[in-house]
Amino acid sequence: MFNLNPLTIVVRAIVLLVTIPVHEAAHAWTADRLGDPTARYRGRLTLNPMAHFDPMGAVAMILTGIGWARPVPINPMNFEDSKKGMAVSAAAGPVSNLMLAAASLIVTKIILYVSYLAGFGTVASTLYTVFYTMCTINISLAIFNLMPFPPFDGSRIFNYFLSDRLYFKIMEYEQQIFMVVFGLLVLGVFDAPLSFLNGIIFTLLDKLTFFVDVIFRFIF
Repeated sequence: MFNLNPLTIVVRAIVLLVTIPVHEAAHAWTADRLGDPTARYRGRLTLNPMAHFDPMGAVAMILTGIGWARPVPINPMNFEDSKKGMAVSAAAGPVSNLMLAAASLIVTKIILYVSYLAGFGTVASTLYTVFYTMCTINISLAIFNLMPFPPFDGSRIFNYFLSDRLYFKIMEYEQQIFMVVFGLLVLGVFDAPLSFLNGIIFTLLDKLTFFVDVIFRFIF
């Protein structure tokens, strides 16, 4: 997990500046569309990385490839259905990661096909690394955020199926749960299951972006 050669650091920094803002802005945009303007009023409906920056989350991204930003403020009382609004707003983040992963994979495939014809030089190799890493990290972030533990997005989705009493009981221990999960992440406990799930999602996205392969094989 701590594969920190210079190129890895640079690529993860690029991913941090692109992926985290999209993820958080997706939360803010969805909540705003569902009737809660809180995030918009607080300047979080933006792709400016500094609006979402969390120092510890940024360091985690550089060290492990998985990070986070400051939570987007959402007031569930502004939703017509508070539990549904929270669940849908939470799901928007991981969905945005999967969309970024798919877009990155498309670019990765294009780079591979063009490089096959023109030669796989230093620029092409670097771009391939950036977009391939963008794809895999976004898949990891989507899976990681869907874990049903607070403060991850999956806990808000899971809450839709829980009673309010049980949900708020769990949320009392949100900070402790987060520290335990983060510690397990640093220790590499999640490496194997994340790798397994990453492989499944990557294969699915590869099949969904098959049209790139078809187009280039038809042309060349």
